[in-house]
Amino acid sequence: MILALVFRNAFRHKLRTALTVVGLTVAVLAFGLLSTVIEAWYAGAEGASNARLIVRNSISLVFPLPLTYEQKIHQIDGVKAVSLANWFGGIYKDPKNFFVQFAIDPSTYLDLYPEFVLSDVDRRDFLRDRKGVMVGEKLAATYGFKRGDTVTLKGTIYPGEWDFVVRAIYTGRDARTDVAQMLFHWDYLNETMKVRVPRRGNQVGVYIVEVGDPARAAEVSRAIDAEFRNSNAETLTETEKAFQLGFVSMTEAIVVAIRVVSYLVIFIILAVMANTMAMTARERTAEYATLKALGFGPAFVMALIYGESLAIAGIGGAVGIALTFPVADAFAKAMGTLFPVFVVSKATLCWQIACAAAVGLVAAALPAFNASRVKIVDGLRSIG
Repeated sequence: MILALVFRNAFRHKLRTALTVVGLTVAVLAFGLLSTVIEAWYAGAEGASNARLIVRNSISLVFPLPLTYEQKIHQIDGVKAVSLANWFGGIYKDPKNFFVQFAIDPSTYLDLYPEFVLSDVDRRDFLRDRKGVMVGEKLAATYGFKRGDTVTLKGTIYPGEWDFVVRAIYTGRDARTDVAQMLFHWDYLNETMKVRVPRRGNQVGVYIVEVGDPARAAEVSRAIDAEFRNSNAETLTETEKAFQLGFVSMTEAIVVAIRVVSYLVIFIILAVMANTMAMTARERTAEYATLKALGFGPAFVMALIYGESLAIAGIGGAVGIALTFPVADAFAKAMGTLFPVFVVSKATLCWQIACAAAVGLVAAALPAFNASRVKIVDGLRSIG
């Protein structure tokens, strides 16, 4: 009986309820979308392996490391495997077409990143072709890349025009794998630079190191840096997660601003919801007094108001959560490769549910308390 009464009361003023539900829907949807943006910002760090280290020049990523370091790193105790990578930074047709491009050593790099899933045929074709590239399925879908296509990039860090052939399209092991990268042969980059700018040959951007025991990551990092201390190119070795978080920290102000806005949205809709419930309780003062006169206690009156508030918040929250998935998909497509990983997580869904419930409970608190204290005589005198 009480549930039927709650829902009947909730929709007694259809326009007011509809507007409140719409507001809640927008708020919960916005909160979920903004939370997903924040998670996407940290996706690289969250997906990092605790068994991989990144070795870079201690001064800055701008400065390279000698190719000769690879063998020396191999010899350090605790190192299981070593690969290398160079950021390329080429332009595809238009500067706005940004996506990640790395020159890698395919034979070692792919073993270090099992999350990049390739078919046997694609792997074979990519390894055989010096000008071949492998692209993620999201990148391929965004720009229409197909196997066999020739892709021309205009170099920025490495001058000139560079022609590549798409030989492989990789997928992700899970939803959090970055499938918006282009990877090509470091040998092709190195050999070309030896011809164009000989002094830039045999230079490596970063080394990727796999440690045999993740618990020894800090120890191995110190050993690598000690090996090259006082050399012409000293190193800074850190875990892959720390390396990724270093990039995130550069835009930390943006992340904080997004987080503040997401909570501000919830606070605003809380104020709207509280006003709605206050108006509702004030209009029904006489009804609550009548219920008390019939023998219903203050707890019953409070339950009606809390129930009505939670019902409205529940409907708005459910619609907002349901809309989060299609809106997030549309947003991810519109952003292209700007957010390589854009997935609505279970944590975000839980926060959306919690926020909707909190709005319902907090908005009803004061009206329910006041209504429970209304005296029968005073309530029956009320004209709303």
